[in-house]
Amino acid sequence: MLGTGMPRPDPACFGPATAVVYDGRVFLFDAGAGVMRRMAAAGLSIRGPEAVFITHLHSDHTLGYPDLILTTWVMGRRTPLQAYGPVGLKKMTRHILAAWDEDIHMRIEGLERQTTTGYKVAVHEFDVADHGGVVYEKDGVRISAIPVIHGCWKQAFGFRIDTPDRSIVISGDTVPTNTILEAARGVDALVHEVYPASEVAPELRIGGDVWPSYMREFHTSDIELGALAAQAKPKLLVLHHIVRHEENDEELLAAIRAAGYEGEVVVAKDLDRL
Repeated sequence: MLGTGMPRPDPACFGPATAVVYDGRVFLFDAGAGVMRRMAAAGLSIRGPEAVFITHLHSDHTLGYPDLILTTWVMGRRTPLQAYGPVGLKKMTRHILAAWDEDIHMRIEGLERQTTTGYKVAVHEFDVADHGGVVYEKDGVRISAIPVIHGCWKQAFGFRIDTPDRSIVISGDTVPTNTILEAARGVDALVHEVYPASEVAPELRIGGDVWPSYMREFHTSDIELGALAAQAKPKLLVLHHIVRHEENDEELLAAIRAAGYEGEVVVAKDLDRL
């Protein structure tokens, strides 16, 4: 886990990003703020992953995307970054490269003599309507997109990663969905977002009056996740991208247990290795 990401209340936290490493190959899921610092701190190549997979285009999941594109190029990547994600990722990528056009020009034409290919991105978009299956398969690694429901976002996905020796499901941001439930049945690890249902209440801020409705329509509570995991029975449940309030880890775990899940649970921390 590169960064667990807490959308509130800590503005200085690292955004969500999870790296799956198989046989020395790195696959990155989401690119929140600070992703390249976390990659370096985790001892992963700063020339970038074999591919990056974006669950949806919320800023907390993509603020590190420009850093990923440009820093990996500056540090030696020679081939286009392979990026997979929902419709809109091509547009986002195009605007990022346009915004850094002067920088790219100077690094190629100036004394740095950077490659003319390493800053480029090969974007592979997929749509809920025509994809719900395999979006990447190469040399023993198969990655499938899982359509999920994240409030009013038209495009949001989780991912299932299958290698010869392990299966992992990453939920992305979502309410409880049957698509995640079915994909996660019996997997080695389910990495799922969560918030504490008991702590959600209206808040004294702009938009604070609808905060409880937002959480219910965009995210999964600890009680809902416990019930989902009790049905899916993953060998390991990993809690990440936790929307913190006042509860501690013990209270969060107690709610998940009370909802029926009896398997192993880990509350993810930045730079955890599982």
